Amino acid sequence: MPKSRIRKKADFTPPPAKQASNIKLTNRSWVAPVMLTLFLIGLAWIVVFYVTDGELPVTSLGNWNIVVGFGFIAGGFGVSTQWK
Repeated sequence: MPKSRIRKKADFTPPPAKQASNIKLTNRSWVAPVMLTLFLIGLAWIVVFYVTDGELPVTSLGNWNIVVGFGFIAGGFGVSTQWK
């Protein structure tokens, strides 16, 4: 029986090395402090409204003070989308 020919496998050549591209990162160090500040202002606004039975922070707003507090909290969530 004839012998089969042995095929020589090609030597492994690694793919060319990728050159690192410059990634421009913007400085977002302001995001966390602003976000936390807005959260705390909103929370404090609502707590002060409830503790003072609606006399503070702004008497003329009445129950809309709750909306203002949640507005600050929503602003904190809006700022948090900028965090990387």
